[in-house]
Amino acid sequence: MASEIKVEVIHKHTVKPSSPTPHHLRSLGLSGFDQFQPDIHIPLILFYPSSSDEIDNFDHSEKSKLLKKSLSEALTRFYPFAGKFEYNVSISCNDHGAAFLETQVNCPISKILDKPEFSNLNQLLPTAIGAKQAEAGYLLLAQANFFECGGLAIGVSISHKVADASTFSTFIKSWAQIALGTTSTTDHVVLPAEFGVTASLFPPQDFFNSPQPTVHFPKEKCITRRFVFDASNIAALKAKAASATVPNPTRVEAVSALIWNCAMEASRSNLGFKKPSVCCQAMDMRKRSSGHAFAENIFGNFVWCFTAMALESEFDFKSLVAKLRKSLEEYREKYPNGVSGDVVLQTIKESGNLARDDVETYMCTSWCRFPFYETNFGWGKPSWVSIRSIEIKNMVALMDMSDGVGIEASLTLKKDDMAMIESSKELLAYATLNPTVI
Repeated sequence: MASEIKVEVIHKHTVKPSSPTPHHLRSLGLSGFDQFQPDIHIPLILFYPSSSDEIDNFDHSEKSKLLKKSLSEALTRFYPFAGKFEYNVSISCNDHGAAFLETQVNCPISKILDKPEFSNLNQLLPTAIGAKQAEAGYLLLAQANFFECGGLAIGVSISHKVADASTFSTFIKSWAQIALGTTSTTDHVVLPAEFGVTASLFPPQDFFNSPQPTVHFPKEKCITRRFVFDASNIAALKAKAASATVPNPTRVEAVSALIWNCAMEASRSNLGFKKPSVCCQAMDMRKRSSGHAFAENIFGNFVWCFTAMALESEFDFKSLVAKLRKSLEEYREKYPNGVSGDVVLQTIKESGNLARDDVETYMCTSWCRFPFYETNFGWGKPSWVSIRSIEIKNMVALMDMSDGVGIEASLTLKKDDMAMIESSKELLAYATLNPTVI
């Protein structure tokens, strides 16, 4: 039970950038994409079990010292992360710093990894999932959790206002490289000047400065569960998803469509009728913006979404895969160089309210292919990387398994819909509900 696991904070520090931010970089204007993102923190936990290998020759204090020192250096490069958010206009890059907590956990790391409970994982994070900056006190927080077995879990929480998954991944990679001492002039080191590119390409919009949120998320009592699709089940699911329309579905398409289909069936069963349904898939714009020379090096938020709709009569797995593919292809045709700020603004004005009663909306984000499993601070790569969907109704977050083939899904649904999903034969034919990590 959760009460059996105690995580005690033994030290809390504010880590400042190793060098002060130059005066001309002290204010970073937000882009339209930054403004659109909610003021919430998103979580990540990297697990490093104890090892008898020679590679892990650091003790508790040495690991803590190395993490803090390398974080300080990383914050010099990612200087906005050490600043403060000024309501939907800018980041004050004032070297406020990042929080760094050290904790002692009264159990071996294996106890957390054995069918991990979210109530336990939450204790390994430095702030609540979805916390605003005003609650968290920082844009970036890290927590080094030391287990009695010698294992370590690093929980990191970052404000969505300064980073999407791509930027978050680049930061974690850079932090680890600094700790390893492998950064050199040949590496793709993040320079301060690379921040702010998005705001010049996609200027901020006054519309986003309203005291009322521009996007309304449905507020209902929800439950989050972890479902794991291993490599063999991914292969079987992709084979089932294949059709003349989509002969080679991706694993993300197959998993997303299956979850979408099962969630719609659960909703239909509980409501007693079928609603039209929309699946919004988050998309990294960096590889979809060929018209912008610097797109792949953009930091901050550069994420948009494409949407697929299923009407009442179209609840079929293969057809949903085809709808996801068609929606992506239509997006590519309509916006070959990526969307403009005006398009983003108009789309949000037209469909910003996600709490419409006549349509069931599902939001899906994929963190697959980001190199989180390569994060080596000096004691090897993580055995497990845990992410969570934001605890809002109908949210799905996908993440690679350690083999780079399997997928873990964090799914948040209404309580009665989740009860149906947990016993769905269609879903459980390909996914395992919260299996042991190791």
